[in-house]
Formats: sequence, structure tokens, C-alpha cells
Amino acid sequence: MTRADSKLTLALPKGRVLDRSISMLKEAGLDVQLEADERVMRHETDTVRIILMRNSDVPAYVELGVADAGIVGKDVLLESGRAVFEPVDLKFAACRMALIRPHGEDHPIVRVASKYPRIAARWLTERGSPAEVVTLEGNVELACLTGLADAVVDIVESGSTLRANNLRETDTLFESSARFIVNRASLKLRMQQLRPLITRLRELAGGRD
Repeated sequence: MTRADSKLTLALPKGRVLDRSISMLKEAGLDVQLEADERVMRHETDTVRIILMRNSDVPAYVELGVADAGIVGKDVLLESGRAVFEPVDLKFAACRMALIRPHGEDHPIVRVASKYPRIAARWLTERGSPAEVVTLEGNVELACLTGLADAVVDIVESGSTLRANNLRETDTLFESSARFIVNRASLKLRMQQLRPLITRLRELAGGRD
């Protein structure tokens, strides 16, 4: 999609990481403002346009050029398979993708449930496992508790839900956090806007180590 205006368009996820995203973008020097009405999906200043959407939609909007850049979790980015430039690990919204099983169970895994079927299938294939992957939404840990699956692949933050349900992490697939992603064409066409922003975000993220 080609836009005639000079505003930098950013795709941001609704929900718990939005405030952190806006705060960091402001600290990086962008003029970003959100209207008070939560029903408004597009927010504009003289130089920046913010479009709000589900976390899982951000990579598509960026890859297809509707947005020049965006912020999304590494887990969602990997599951999407979208071809975007990923220049900055913003170092917030940290969690990990894990293989989860009930305590005491170590028999061969036949079926795995996950909200992230591509990630789960790729990880299993890399290990030579023929296990079936079932796509679920909601609390996928329930699949272990009911016998629907031998294991689940899901995001873990504190681990409190696992402990409360007698579940345990048996493998960590990867560490995840919020990432700043950029459309590949926009990186060239809007270099004067994006390059300084990327540099400043890297500086800010570096202070979070």
C-alpha cells in the first residue's frame, strides 16, 4: 500500500504492552498521542499515525506496508512467519516459550496442544518427533489436565499457573520479548525517520539489561 503523506505509520498491539510501547516511543522522540476514547482505532499527530490492532495482526500490517513499523512479541512474530526487518529487542514484556507437561509424566509425547502450531510443529520436527499438533485457543494448559494432549507449547511468565495445576516446564524453546519491526521497503523510503528512531530505541533498550 502506497501512502502519499509523510507521516510515519506504526502498528501497535492493544492490551497490556500498549502503555509501555507508547512510553518508549515518546522517550525515543516521537510525537505520539492516544485519544481517550478506547473505541478509536487510529490516532494521529502532525508526524505520526498510530493504528491499534490485535497483537497477532501486527506482523501482517507491517509486512504488507500498511504500517511502516510496529511493536510485537517475538512469539507472535515467529508464529506469523512474516518477512519483516527486526532491528530492536525492546526488552519488555519478557516471557519464554516452553514445552509443558504434568508432573510425573515422561512417556513419549503423541499429541501436543498449542496456540502456536507453527512454532510447536517446527520444534518437534527439528527433534525428529512425529507428535500431532492440535491448535487450541484459550487456556491450552487444560489440554494436559484433561488428557487431550500429552504436552502443550505455550508462553510462560511467572509459572504460577503451572504450579497451581501441577504442571512443569520440561524444555524452553526460546526467550521472547517485545520487538520493534519494520517494513523492508519503508526502511529505505523513510530512512531519515526510521534510522534515528531505531538507533534511539536500541539505546533505550540497552539501558534495560
